[in-house]
Amino acid sequence: MSGHSKFANIKHKKEKNDAAKGKIFTIIGREIAVAVKEGGPDPANNSKLRDVIAKAKSNNMPNDTIERGIKKAAGDANSVNYVSATYEGYGPNGTAIIVDTLTDNKNRTAANVRNAFTKGKGNVGTQGCVSFMFDRKGQIIIAKEECEMDADDLMMAALDAGAEDFSEEEDSFEVITDPDSFSDVRQALEDAGIAMASAEVTMIPQNYVTLTEEQDIANMNKILDLLDADDDVQQVYHNWDE
Repeated sequence: MSGHSKFANIKHKKEKNDAAKGKIFTIIGREIAVAVKEGGPDPANNSKLRDVIAKAKSNNMPNDTIERGIKKAAGDANSVNYVSATYEGYGPNGTAIIVDTLTDNKNRTAANVRNAFTKGKGNVGTQGCVSFMFDRKGQIIIAKEECEMDADDLMMAALDAGAEDFSEEEDSFEVITDPDSFSDVRQALEDAGIAMASAEVTMIPQNYVTLTEEQDIANMNKILDLLDADDDVQQVYHNWDE
C-alpha cells in the first residue's frame, strides 16, 4: 500500500470512531437490522449476522447494545426497512470514491452525497464509473502486538481456512479472501483465538493516487468528512494514498 501501514490507518479510523461512537454504533445498528431481516436473529444460522457482531465487538460496542439491536430487528415487524444504495464518483485530481449507504429515504441520501462531492470540488458519476478500479475482497488485519502466533503458522492457518493471500507488514499481518469465503476464514481465525484489528469485506484499490496540492488535500478531506458525518453512509472507499 505504497509504504504506509494498513494497521496505522485502522488505528486512526478507530480513534476517529471513538470520538464519534454514536456514528459507528448507528452504522453497525443498521447492519444488524439488515442482517437479521435477511437471515434471522440466530448468529449460529446467519453468517452475515456473525460477521456484523464481530465488527461490533471490534468497535467496542457493548454486548447488551448488540443484543437489543438483534431483538428489536427480530421482534418489530414495523421497524424501518433500510435500502442499500451505492454511489460512485471522483474527488480532486481524479481520485476514485465509492460510497455505500443504507437509508430509509433514497432522495435525501442522494442529495447529501451529491452535496458532499460538490463542496469538495468533486462530482458523482454513473454506476460503475470507478468500481472497476477496485477489487471486492475480504480483508482481515491482525496486529503483531496482539498476535502470539508465529507468522508461518498464522499464514498456514489462514490459507487452510480458505484465504487467498497472506502478507506481512512491519506492524501487522494481512489476510485476503474471496468475499464468499470471508465468513468462514474469519470464523476459523476467531476459533483459533486470533485477535483481529479489523475484519470486513471491502473494496481494495488496484492503484493509489497521491495528492500533493494543499487545496486538493483540503477538498478531499472535506468530501470524506461530510460523508463521515452522514448517518446514511455506511462505508466510504477511495484510492487516495493518505
